[in-house]
Amino acid sequence: MIAKLSSFLKRPTSTAVIINTVGNYLNVFFSAFFIYLLVRIISRTEYGVFSVLLGITFVLANLLDFGTTATLYSYLPSLIEKKSENAYRLIKSTFFYQTLFSSIVIGFLLIIFPWLDLVFFKTKAPVMTLYLTGISVMFFIWQNFLINCLYVTKRVLQVNLYTLIANVAKTIIVIALALTHTISVGLIIFVFGIIGPIIFFALVYSSKKNHMDALMKAPIERSDFRMRYTLTYFIASQFFNLGLRMDLFLLSYFLSKDLGDYGAAQKIILTIITTIVSITQVISPAFAKVKSKKDLYMNVKPALLYMLIPTVIFLALFITPDWVFELFFTNKFYHTAAISRQLAIVYLPYSFISLFHLFLLYSVKRPGNILIGNVAIFIVVSVGCYLFIPTYGVSAAIGSLGVAFTIASLILIGFSYRAYVSLPNE
Repeated sequence: MIAKLSSFLKRPTSTAVIINTVGNYLNVFFSAFFIYLLVRIISRTEYGVFSVLLGITFVLANLLDFGTTATLYSYLPSLIEKKSENAYRLIKSTFFYQTLFSSIVIGFLLIIFPWLDLVFFKTKAPVMTLYLTGISVMFFIWQNFLINCLYVTKRVLQVNLYTLIANVAKTIIVIALALTHTISVGLIIFVFGIIGPIIFFALVYSSKKNHMDALMKAPIERSDFRMRYTLTYFIASQFFNLGLRMDLFLLSYFLSKDLGDYGAAQKIILTIITTIVSITQVISPAFAKVKSKKDLYMNVKPALLYMLIPTVIFLALFITPDWVFELFFTNKFYHTAAISRQLAIVYLPYSFISLFHLFLLYSVKRPGNILIGNVAIFIVVSVGCYLFIPTYGVSAAIGSLGVAFTIASLILIGFSYRAYVSLPNE
């Protein structure tokens, strides 16, 4: 048993997962510390506004991925393995078209954001804060693109090191703003959404200058954008990421009283989800190479072990005593502990659901199946929250998520089984 465990831990993938897991624990620490810090220097209402605006940036950054993540993981590894110059062309072309389309959407957002906030989000944030939120989306998009490129090229240690440095820098800046009594929601958005990514960009450029020069010289080819595959996954990811935020957005619309408490609890859950995302980023290239049932079994078995990590974290959150929440959130956020525990149970199966995503997206390349599951999540969460939040409050949001995950899981299991049966044995 010890020998098998030792052999398992020595695998390159296991080493990468361990590094990523440690990095994510550090991210969890910084996220918790940021919450600990912010709830003490801004009001409960301001934290609720910050949660909504930051949620908007994360939603849009993921929505405007345009499926480029799937394209990079599906096609870039083979080009790198062959040491093909087309790898630079693929990266540059994908980056160019993602930036072009994102700029159009963000430009439109900047025009309508004040009106949108007035009639829907109702944060009453200053216009400049709303503009900073919109601009931050582009910086998050660029940072995510660089992170995906580093993961595909197996630069897991560099991703986590650069993220750690950026987090330390953001922490120092926020503390300095607090000490000088110049803190505001707008400045926090600026630090998190613009300063942090800029630091990450500078670190990547300083260590990859030769590659950056090669990228600048590479041509741009429209065919590299893989429009059909990319667009389908883009639409699927839109429904998924928006579905996971509709609970907060509709609580903002109907019920502002517990918005700060729910926003803090959701932040904890989304932080844990980043652990799942980081693990899938490491193991995704292996799923792209699956051609038979035997290949699938060889990859699923270790993947299940890796997914036990976030599962344990969700369970740990569920049994976390109240005094820990009070230590971080103070008594002002008195409902955060109960909401966090309920959300932990709802999200518990999500770690293993993500494996069906990997199989359908990379192994059999059927993003349309994922689209159907994600549409189900969006519809159930949106309709459930819209109909029942006015009557049942926060409980309606949590219950809607639980029903949505159950339905989506059944859909993905059905599609995965059909795809599995069609695979050859060897």
